[in-house]
Amino acid sequence: MLTSAGEASGIDLCLHMIRSDHGAAVAGEVARRTIVPPHRAGGQAQYIPRGLPESGPGPTAKASAWALAHLEQPISLKDLADQEALSVRTFTRQFREHTGTSPGRWLACQRLDRARQLLEETDLSIDQVAAAAGFGTPASLRQHLHTALGVSPAAYRRTFRGPQTR
Repeated sequence: MLTSAGEASGIDLCLHMIRSDHGAAVAGEVARRTIVPPHRAGGQAQYIPRGLPESGPGPTAKASAWALAHLEQPISLKDLADQEALSVRTFTRQFREHTGTSPGRWLACQRLDRARQLLEETDLSIDQVAAAAGFGTPASLRQHLHTALGVSPAAYRRTFRGPQTR
């Protein structure tokens, strides 16, 4: 009995069955024709979007929108609270009630999402991506991406863009 979960693993399973029944050459030909890798090593990170709200109606919407427009800058809790003319304590409480997470966690997730978008859609260097997403340094970006997804920025870019030809 063989099982898989998800579409990509189903394709992997089909190629495994072809390889087992007909050999690696046939499986390789099927993989080329279906434009998928003939074999994945396993352990790939699951690149799923998180369900954290970006911004929207509510007591902290103005601060959320402002933060998204200024991700590349250092942003403190006081900066966010000032956008809503609230104390830091009141802002933090209202933010958590509205979004289900802390402002710091939300901000880190938004920065990570921005970095992922830039890695997928631009040719910016890792240094430039780190700065544009508000991580400051490539080391900080690498740490956040590795913690969240288990990969480096370069590996993430290769996964979604493939090898770049010059």
